[in-house]
Amino acid sequence: MFKSALLASVTLAAAVQATVQGFDISHYQPNVDFAAAYNSGARFVIIKATEGTSYIDPNFSSHYGGATDAGFIRGGYHFAHPGATTGAAEADYFIAHGGGWSDDGITLPGMLDLESENNGQCWGLSASDMVAWIKSFSEQYKSKTGVYPMLYTNPSWWTACTGNSNAFVDTNPLVLARYASSPGTVPGGWPAQTIWQNSDAFEFGGDSDIFNGSLENLQALAMGS
Repeated sequence: MFKSALLASVTLAAAVQATVQGFDISHYQPNVDFAAAYNSGARFVIIKATEGTSYIDPNFSSHYGGATDAGFIRGGYHFAHPGATTGAAEADYFIAHGGGWSDDGITLPGMLDLESENNGQCWGLSASDMVAWIKSFSEQYKSKTGVYPMLYTNPSWWTACTGNSNAFVDTNPLVLARYASSPGTVPGGWPAQTIWQNSDAFEFGGDSDIFNGSLENLQALAMGS
């Protein structure tokens, strides 16, 4: 489903790269001037919707509406709690509370946020169990929405917690977190990142995200191709 977007990223990486500015936000940014962000050149927003199977971000609806009204391509993200329940159960919860997808050209596939929290870097799971958990989430999301979710991670987490698995290269777009002057070495066998989270300080709130391609490529991602 996403091979065209992934191949576009690879092709463009070899040339002078077209990019699109975006950002991601949560309840930690309760007041966002979406119009000003759009006027600055940003064109997409990824908005926290849920965690686990019991938490809904209290600002998701207002953020989503504000982003839509300002003309952004937008989508939701889910903070994973691997091992607390099944990946499929978390995918269902995410979809039920704003994380779904439609082929309207302005909705990004949902994003699964994979990182550590207080209970340990890898949530008590082995690398093989973590890969199975992510696959459970991913396949359930695909079965319910028609597209695979984007996967957000950083190189150290992916290497430590999945054994640097390449199981998702052909299905899931990568959102790579690396606060540096370049994306660096991409983990997991992906030929390139689809989105690079390059800073935790975007001018209009939240984190800065750079789409690896043109606006037309971004629109294609939103259309599920």
